[in-house]
Amino acid sequence: MITSDPLDQTFGGLAGRGVLVVGDVMLDRFIQGEVSRVSAEAPIPVLAHGQASAMLGGAANVARNVVALGGRAVLVGLRGDDAEGEALARMAAEAGIAAFLTVDESRPTTLKVRFSASGQQLLRVDTEQTHPASGPAEVSLVKAIANLNDEIEAVLISDYGKGAVTPEVIAACHALAARMGAPVIVDSKAQGFAQYGPVDLIKPNAQELARVTRCETETDAEIAQALEIAFAACEAKAFLVTRSAKGVSLAGRGEAVRHYALPPPEVFDTAGAGDTALAALGLALAGGVGADAGARLALLASWKVVQKAGVAVVTPDELIAAVLETSRSPIEAKVVSRDHAARAAARWREQGLRVGFTNGCFDLLHPGHVASLTEARSWCDRLIVGLNTDESVRRAKGPSRPVNALEARALVLAGLQAVDLVAPFAEDTPLELIRAVRPDVLIKGADYAREDVVGHDLVEGWGGEVRLTAMVEGQSTTATLARMREGAA
Repeated sequence: MITSDPLDQTFGGLAGRGVLVVGDVMLDRFIQGEVSRVSAEAPIPVLAHGQASAMLGGAANVARNVVALGGRAVLVGLRGDDAEGEALARMAAEAGIAAFLTVDESRPTTLKVRFSASGQQLLRVDTEQTHPASGPAEVSLVKAIANLNDEIEAVLISDYGKGAVTPEVIAACHALAARMGAPVIVDSKAQGFAQYGPVDLIKPNAQELARVTRCETETDAEIAQALEIAFAACEAKAFLVTRSAKGVSLAGRGEAVRHYALPPPEVFDTAGAGDTALAALGLALAGGVGADAGARLALLASWKVVQKAGVAVVTPDELIAAVLETSRSPIEAKVVSRDHAARAAARWREQGLRVGFTNGCFDLLHPGHVASLTEARSWCDRLIVGLNTDESVRRAKGPSRPVNALEARALVLAGLQAVDLVAPFAEDTPLELIRAVRPDVLIKGADYAREDVVGHDLVEGWGGEVRLTAMVEGQSTTATLARMREGAA
């Protein structure tokens, strides 16, 4: 488990760091729709076209992440003489990236179009030419790098194998890095690592390392063995291997491998996670904090970004929140703010999951509560529980309540398997929390009539439903307290 202390120091050093990103720029398009039938022409789903969006991809997404994390990004790459290239250049400028994009008439702008429904990707269509840059296009790339006068504190090479990263371009990166005193970090999908020369660090994922070294890379021991082979075949000074849910592994030449991990994230979309990790790593090394802190920052950034939809970015504020989130116990992490609950509910709905909501004081948890929450969870895929704060309970129940303070009540609730999140609210009713969460099913006990349940009109208005859980006879907080008073008398 990582802790916040060294990372807190790192965050302060990210702002304003100049990072050069060189490599294969792309445009990512996303077509969201609905599938309600299978085609009569072939056994394939028919997608009803819905929302369309576009984002920077590849090396351009690395630069976008650098800016989002507070750095200054300079981007050098190739684009086609087409509408997609114009869109990419415009989006880079809007993102605050200083982009030097060479127009190569021999290729289209690399384009990836993803079609999805209910959070599930159905198809990806790629438009690309992958031949190495040559002639005027390559000369233009080299000049763009050589002529940079901005202060560059790290050089990131993002090699997706689309043709921008040639030997001459790599040499220009080394020359600039030597002039600026900057480290060179490579993220490569190539079949080998030797062509990059004496770079400071190469960041493959486990599958890429396995492909290059022809070794298994599932276990820590297998990673260490594969890295020995990788070091022997190239001049890189260090490797950082990203291993999906298993974390990352860092090794310097001649040093033991160090492994870092976080609790498995609730993965929504892994697209662009490697770009985010590269940006965070590059900024950390630009700030001079070293590979160790850089590896942990890259892990934290990628851990956070996979919980977002599409090719996304993370911000310093989100990383600080993630530090707190990952340093808490699994039960503590289930107690969240209203905004956090709203974001989680939106993410779950995008995944096609059914979100339920119930609320109460839950002062003295008894079998009736457990039965009710268990039944509520059976009606949804994720259950959010709104919990009255202490002052809210006092207004509703009188000055002698609650018996247990908010923190204790929240942790007990969060410890139940049926409960996915606990969100405290200070108002007299959970109406604002319901507005924020927008549950698909609103749940209360059968001692309520449907029309008396707070928020029933809202939930039914957006297509949800109200359900009532069965009561367990003789089980209530009031009855429990009465028995306690009788026993004390």
